[in-house]
Amino acid sequence: MKIGIVLYPTFGGSGVVGTELGKALAAKGHQIHFITYSQPVRLGSFRENIFYHEVAVSDYPLFEYQPYETELTSKMVDVVKYEGLDILHVHYAIPHASAAFMAKQILKSQGIHIPFITTLHGTDITLVGKDPSFEPVISFCINQSDAVTAVSESLKNDTYRLFQTKRPIHVIPNFIAPNIEPSSASAEVRRKYACDGEKILCHVSNFRKVKRVEDVLYVFSIVNKQVSSKLILAGDGPERHSLERLVRELGLGANVIFLGKIRDTAHVLEISDLFLLPSETESFGLAALEAMAVGVPVISSNTGGIPEVNIDGVTGFLSDVGDVEDMAANALKLLLNEDQLTVFKKNALARSHDFDLLKILPMYEQIYFDLVEKSE
Repeated sequence: MKIGIVLYPTFGGSGVVGTELGKALAAKGHQIHFITYSQPVRLGSFRENIFYHEVAVSDYPLFEYQPYETELTSKMVDVVKYEGLDILHVHYAIPHASAAFMAKQILKSQGIHIPFITTLHGTDITLVGKDPSFEPVISFCINQSDAVTAVSESLKNDTYRLFQTKRPIHVIPNFIAPNIEPSSASAEVRRKYACDGEKILCHVSNFRKVKRVEDVLYVFSIVNKQVSSKLILAGDGPERHSLERLVRELGLGANVIFLGKIRDTAHVLEISDLFLLPSETESFGLAALEAMAVGVPVISSNTGGIPEVNIDGVTGFLSDVGDVEDMAANALKLLLNEDQLTVFKKNALARSHDFDLLKILPMYEQIYFDLVEKSE
């Protein structure tokens, strides 16, 4: 099958999931065509059955803003038409689903029928969806999609609550790639960040307000008073400057390490003892799952789809959003009890296996086959 995948090629969850899905489909023999404005960060080097089509946006003096959606639509039409695609899979509703709808109509006028599937990832619904000016467009795109998927039951329910749609939404959770093996040098790397006997807490995100990274610092401040520890922050974003200032205000400078953007966070996570995710909202919590995949328990908020991943009292602990005292207390329960921490690490790793890509991939393939069969 020839599949076009449209995504944001960045470090965000939708881009990671879309890219890893395409790589896995290519490994199974499908021909994958990525359509976006730059090479996806997780795509890597040359791979069999994978093709990349760049959307080059022209800088016309007439336009105050670059017409990306129009250029994307044209590129999708071109790739479908000349590469003979069977289906389009767009990740994130705006503007990918609307561009896919326009491309479908253009191709239909030329006697070409191309079904498209839209995967909702979270902020396209829970953040953009809160803006009434976007509601008619997103509702229309969802209703016009040939199939719709969401990454959690929570996101599915949010979509029905926020938008005018009764379209069936298939819940297909995010996933992790199989065979993530610990680095042989992990112990040596760990010593570069923490002394023997010190614990390492970790957080990975895009440092936006919704991630509440300041809560990570407040939790660590409490924990660090009782447990000798270091905090590793991987990522970057608009809140970084204020976070660096807060680190100095809390007197944590010697114990907090900002790594910046990291393409592959697995080797950062595997040297950690706990992962902190105090987000205001998360449609799924892919970063938490990636931590669990290398045996790291999660201390998180109980919002959105996180409870569908992190099992309270088993793989980590859940707290109300903003309750840093409770999060810190939960972290200390594990850090001060080595035996319990070991049990939670094993539980986290075992839980991650429920989200193995090899289990999730057939769910997408079945939707593809069903849509292509209906279009014939």
